[in-house]
Amino acid sequence: MPSYVSDALPAFARTWRVVLKESALLERTRQRLLSHPVDADWVRGVEQNDDLAERIEAFVSRYGRLQDTLGDKLFPRLLELIGQRGKTLLDVLNQVERIGLLYDAQS
Repeated sequence: MPSYVSDALPAFARTWRVVLKESALLERTRQRLLSHPVDADWVRGVEQNDDLAERIEAFVSRYGRLQDTLGDKLFPRLLELIGQRGKTLLDVLNQVERIGLLYDAQS
């Protein structure tokens, strides 16, 4: 079992709090965006509905930001916490998959 590196805990904890905030914002946007069923009329209406278009943009932005925070910060800091390190994002994702926190690093 990997050892625990206590010096890595503060950075991990700070990043975890950021992930929780980003996740909550993404969920609020998802709820507002998908308050009505997505069908062909919904999709066609995006061009005429500025509010809906802005919600889509907010969702995409928040999703991307969360994904970047996970891959660039949280996962590497988690690995540091257990005494591991990845050189590339793919290394990090593969290691996170090996410890069972990610289902499939290739998807």
